[in-house]
Order: sequence, then structure tokens, then C-alpha cells
Amino acid sequence: CVAVIIAAGQSKAKVVAGSVLQEPTQQFPATCLQRLPSARFFITRASAAELPAAKAALPKVTAQEVRSKIERGLRLPDNAVKESEQRIQAAFENSGYRLTHKKTVVNLAPADLRKEGSLYDLPIAVGILVATEQLTTTLLDDSFFIGELSLDGTLRAVTGVLPLVAMAKERGRRRVFLPADNAAEGAIVEGIDIVGINNITELCTILAGYSDYTPTPHLVADNEVISDNPYTEDFADVKGQVAVKRALEIAAAGGHNVIMVGSPGSGKTMLARRMPTIMPPMTLDEALETTKIHSVAGKTGAHRGLMSCRPFRAPHHLTSEVALIGGGQSPQPGEVSLAHNGILFLDE
Repeated sequence: CVAVIIAAGQSKAKVVAGSVLQEPTQQFPATCLQRLPSARFFITRASAAELPAAKAALPKVTAQEVRSKIERGLRLPDNAVKESEQRIQAAFENSGYRLTHKKTVVNLAPADLRKEGSLYDLPIAVGILVATEQLTTTLLDDSFFIGELSLDGTLRAVTGVLPLVAMAKERGRRRVFLPADNAAEGAIVEGIDIVGINNITELCTILAGYSDYTPTPHLVADNEVISDNPYTEDFADVKGQVAVKRALEIAAAGGHNVIMVGSPGSGKTMLARRMPTIMPPMTLDEALETTKIHSVAGKTGAHRGLMSCRPFRAPHHLTSEVALIGGGQSPQPGEVSLAHNGILFLDE
């Protein structure tokens, strides 16, 4: 055991060698020495002149090479994933299925990635049904499952559906089963069947081949320009302010930043809130990028599909750094990311 004790607030130190310090001092009382009977080195306050004598008293030390290796380890899931067992068990009981009394191991690979959210409920439930031979299907190999299970077996909407469906398409899956409330968002991605499901019984009926499914129609075509303006405040309503209006028009056309300085009540906030109405319409690529960010943050809404207007974000002046930039214990997009392809309005 090697104990190193440092006196706080001191810039110089003295090294005293010995198996134990012989007598208690003000810096090292007897209670301290009793706790460290096998200590070999102590560092106490001393002047620079005392260091040579202390070094001469040091015992001979033989260096040994020490090598360490750190591997990526298991990261435990969050509470939503841990509670999926209770949700799946209740959903099975209320849907006419059973959860085996044998030990069930569910592996969410890769193990070094932290699992978050309730979207694993549906794939875990389907896996258990197939493993316990309560469901026989040939559609698993080319299917993708997303969704949260309610206690009565119905499916609830989840966040991040759009990037998940895009990933499923990249991996060669032919269809995605997800909650019906997320079907419009998933249908943005073309080249893959989006199947909206209301409950687990309906899903098992389709997987077993007792009924066919109708894919959700895709919403947009390639290179289509998205033109929809939900803002009620129109830039055309502004009277006067010719110079400021000219500056905002140039900024909107070229994507420039604007700083407005003026006395209170001069119309700075009023003009900024009307700026989205003169922004050019989003292209399909811009709409997809924006929708993915808002989907991960859970800002798209349960029944909403592709975002058709440029976002306008106006955070409070007391917004924290994490809320503005993003991050946190469970990283989420901040206001800067949510304003992508749109306007970030920082008032005062």
C-alpha cells in the first residue's frame, strides 16, 4: 500500500521515508497513522532546503512495468427499457398470449451502447412470441419493428421514427411495422412498406398470414418543393420600416445572420416573428433533414408527417446552455439544432 497525503494549499512538499511515521505531528495525528499502518511514503509540508536530506533517506526502489487495457463494457439501459418486461407481460395477458415462466434472456446488441426509450417493446414481444412458438411466421427476416406497448396491448407512438425507417431501408428491410400514429412520419421514406399497427393482436394476425396488410401511401415525390405556411403573422402587414425590411429580405434570401438594435417598442420582435413568411420554401432534402431532427427530439407530433414549413425557434433568455446547444445525460437536440433550415430568434 502506498499512501500519499497532500497538505492543501502548499506549493512545496517534503518526502519522509519509513515503514510508519514514528511520532504523530500536527499534520498527521495518531488517528491518521493508525489508519495507515503499512504506509511507505508520506508527503508533508517542508521547505526546499529539507528536500535533499529527505531524498537521501529514501529506500531503494525497483521499478516495475505495469500495463492496463480498457475494453468497452456493458452500459445498462434506462428505466423505460427496464420496465418493458411489465408492459409486455400485461399486454400479453390482455391480448390472449402468455409469457413463459421459464427464464427469458433478451439480448439487445451491441451491448456497449446504452438503450433508451420504449420503442424496443414491440420487437421484444415479437421475439418472445416466436421463441415460445406462439407465433409462426416467415416475415421476420425482412421486417423491422418499432413501437411501445400499452398495458392493454395497443401500440403507442414513439419518437425518432423517420431516421429509424431510413436505417431499415439502408439495411435492406422490405417493411416496417410501427404504431399507426407514426405511419405518416414513416411513409416519408420511399422504397419500403410502412405498415401502421393498432395493437399486438393485429400484428400477429398479419405475421401469421391470416390477413394481408395495406402499406401507408408515401406522401411526397422526389425533388418536390414543400410549400406550406402555418404562420398567421405576415411580413406584408408591416407598414414603414423600409430599411429594416430591406435588410431582413436580404438576410432571408441569402441565409445571413441579422442583429437588430433599437429602442424598446421600435418593432424588432414584431419584424423578427414575421420573417418566416418571406423565407423560401423548403426542398424535399431540407424537409427530410429538419423532420429527422424534430423526430428525434419528439417535436413532430403523433399524427404529423413531413415538416412542410421552416422552423422558427425563440428560446427564453434564461434558457440553459444544454437546452440551447443540446446534450445532457440523455443527449437531445437543442434549440440551435431544432432551428436547422429555419430561424433561431434570440430576443434580448
